[in-house]
Amino acid sequence: MTFTFTGKKYEVSDELRSYAEKKVGKIDKLFRTESDASVVFSAERGRYTVEITIRNNGMFYRVTETTSDMFASIDSACAALVRQVRKNKTRLEKRLRDGAFERTSAPESVPDDEEAPEYTIIRTKRFSIKPMSPEEAAMQMDLLGHTFFAFRNQEADDAFSVVYKRKDGGYGMISDTEE
Repeated sequence: MTFTFTGKKYEVSDELRSYAEKKVGKIDKLFRTESDASVVFSAERGRYTVEITIRNNGMFYRVTETTSDMFASIDSACAALVRQVRKNKTRLEKRLRDGAFERTSAPESVPDDEEAPEYTIIRTKRFSIKPMSPEEAAMQMDLLGHTFFAFRNQEADDAFSVVYKRKDGGYGMISDTEE
């Protein structure tokens, strides 16, 4: 597992870094392939926050924990990550399809959007859009804590689709299928 440590208005000591590396490194045994972990430390008014994001084989697992002790925040975040990984790994293997964790895809190029003169693009993200089922895409969206998720719908001949969270608590899907 490769680690990236960041401190937001917080000095990350070597002791804290090695403790986090040891704890988060134990989660690596749940994955079959190499994974990347990003650990962000921050403190505000006596509250210590740890945000851990693990990327493995195109799946993202993210947890944020806040306590009155940085080491306790790390412990709590790692426990939550283990639960999240096991729950969703089991769900994928049972409900979606066989081999959900073995697939790999080559990154696809994402065309640049043409900017209109009156609009300013502040941030651009590039990522590969993986083929998956709408259920898997909704689960991935919930894992990331986002309100929408773009994917290639393997149930509709890899059509570009977006699942989104509705205000009424349900889910919706937008697709580019041509009739």
